Amino acid sequence: MFGKLFDRGGDRPAADPHALPVPRRQKNGMYTLRALGDARVLAVTEAAGAGDWEAVKQALTPFDLGRDHDVLGELADCDGLQDWIGRALEDDKEHRATALLISGARHIVWGWEARSDARAVQVTQEQWKIFHERLHIAEEQLFQAAELRPEWVTPWRRLLTSGRGMSLGPAINETRLDAALRREPLDLDTHVEWISQLQPRWGGEEGQALAFARDALARTPRGHRLGCVIAMAHIEEWVESEREGCLETPEIRAELREAADHSILHPDHVRRPGWQNDFNMFAMALSLAGERPTARRVFKALDGAYTTWPWTYFAEPEEQFARRHRRA
Repeated sequence: MFGKLFDRGGDRPAADPHALPVPRRQKNGMYTLRALGDARVLAVTEAAGAGDWEAVKQALTPFDLGRDHDVLGELADCDGLQDWIGRALEDDKEHRATALLISGARHIVWGWEARSDARAVQVTQEQWKIFHERLHIAEEQLFQAAELRPEWVTPWRRLLTSGRGMSLGPAINETRLDAALRREPLDLDTHVEWISQLQPRWGGEEGQALAFARDALARTPRGHRLGCVIAMAHIEEWVESEREGCLETPEIRAELREAADHSILHPDHVRRPGWQNDFNMFAMALSLAGERPTARRVFKALDGAYTTWPWTYFAEPEEQFARRHRRA
């Protein structure tokens, strides 16, 4: 719905009237992307930070929150949103579905904040209690939002995350996956979430995620961002592996190179708000595989724009981004 913000070809983008100015760079030339690099998204998050529901609704006008996972994600990360969104749920019947969606997404993030990133055996009973309480609220609210707006895909993608956190099992989560893909068969965020669920640490089997990603790529039109599933599947493979250089094979380098050329580096690729997230996925995967020529093209397009995901798989994510950027 945003139109082509950039010209085809990728290397020489047209001026984007909504692009945020690049902030002061760190000494290594990088900077952390803020609000998807878009002034309109920044207006949304600033209104949410101020607890101004009317301003949030107005700022959301250019976006379709029922399909735009990235904008919803920016709202879900707004600290303190849970303190006031309940009033919008009660008072604004016309926009209740939107308020339910935002609140449900926030409660998932808030739940994981309580759980922390610690290994399961290190999480306290109190942390587990708060985690599950918040995910239960999220589930109720997301189901209500989905019922009010059955065409929306974003509630179902978030329900995949809560279902994984609550260990609801493959049958329930596969039903939620099917619900999301019926609404948007080429939805990247749904595919990336399912790739996580297929990992052995979440009960999947070795090779399932890559098979799922390859099947998705085979159905993906040239220039479509869904090609990122290949990058994310290999990153997850690296996370699961005990071998640091497990991706450094000619076959994996070729697969990543072809997927990048098919998707984000293809002339038909459309750069939307937050496109840097997709490029960071490929930048990490390509650098892990040692595919330097393609990684160089991706890092060049990023021009120092760092997104925390998926680099948080490293103990020192910013340092890894900068180091791999230099090496490309």
